[in-house]
Amino acid sequence: MARIPPAVAAVRLAVRRALPADGGLVLVACSGGADSLALAAAARFVGRSVGLVTVDHGLQAGSASRAADVATWAAEAGFTPVGVETVTVAGLPGGPEAAARTARYGALEAYARRVGAAVVLLGHTRDDQAETVLLALARGAGPRGLSGMPARNGLFVRPLLDVARADTRKACAALGLTPWEDPHNSDPAFARSRVRGKALPALIEALGPAVVANLARSAAMIAADNEALDTVAAEALRLSQPSCLEISDLLGMRGAVRRRVLHMWARELGAPGSALSHRHVEALDALVTRWRGQGAVHLPGGIQVVRERGTLVRVP
Repeated sequence: MARIPPAVAAVRLAVRRALPADGGLVLVACSGGADSLALAAAARFVGRSVGLVTVDHGLQAGSASRAADVATWAAEAGFTPVGVETVTVAGLPGGPEAAARTARYGALEAYARRVGAAVVLLGHTRDDQAETVLLALARGAGPRGLSGMPARNGLFVRPLLDVARADTRKACAALGLTPWEDPHNSDPAFARSRVRGKALPALIEALGPAVVANLARSAAMIAADNEALDTVAAEALRLSQPSCLEISDLLGMRGAVRRRVLHMWARELGAPGSALSHRHVEALDALVTRWRGQGAVHLPGGIQVVRERGTLVRVP
């Protein structure tokens, strides 16, 4: 029996560990790049019921033809169902990267619901996780940002967060697959591209190649700590009245827990998580710990919160 190339084995093992135990339909999100192509091939090999969907963002010449090529390959390789989702990025909030991401995830979730998929597999690798941590550090994002991309988030599963990008390329080569090279990945107009092309290579040169795995491992440890603190905060919020928060209760909490309670409460009031920032939470915290008679805190979604008779309340 021919020996399986180590890179192919690594990707297959990672995917096998991520598949749902009940054998439900698994959907692979595949752009045609090396990471998602290696992921798709592994899922098709180890899974029982595997489909594939590719998203055409319409941002580059020939994108529709490229999406059709990915779908044709998937159908010939035995994936079922196979879908092409076309999205419109223009008009969505955030910069180009954020808008494309919002459109892509919305399309993936909608398609998964239509076909009854149990999970959607995404091809993010250990290198992607390291880049995410560096970007979060640059933004001063705090623990929530430094935890990186979760391995599981609702429908979405990232099996390759412990697999190196180099291994997905090696796996494609070993399997005779030709990946598409997205020009956006090397375009210096995008922050992630600059991290990938300059910042992370500079760190590797200065600190050694282990820095990539160490950054990814740090993200996993911070994510575990966040989960524990979020559990404590959720329990504290559950014991509070939904319409208001008692200042005396908030002052009795440690800062890390209190700020999480405030963040969760703001979300419950209707503030969209994508727009709710550290600045908003710090302003709420100031109503509790640095009260000087200041006025309302304005949260995303047109929500206002004031301190009134020993409580934080939403302005009607």
